[in-house]
Amino acid sequence: MDKRIIFPNEGGGIAVLIPALECELALEEITAKDVPAGLPYLIVDVADIPADRTFRAAWEADFSSPHGFGGQA
Repeated sequence: MDKRIIFPNEGGGIAVLIPALECELALEEITAKDVPAGLPYLIVDVADIPADRTFRAAWEADFSSPHGFGGQA
């Protein structure tokens, strides 16, 4: 899968959800199940995620136009 789901991490920074390769669920079903309820999320290309995880807690993203909110199908 070449997509990742990102959402604000409660402790700061960005949480990155990596869907299982052989998952039969659609991305929207995964977000409803795995993104905490009410949190905005974005579905991004894997290439948009920095390869260097050194400063992962400082990553930022613009969630002003999210693809949806966790806990919603």
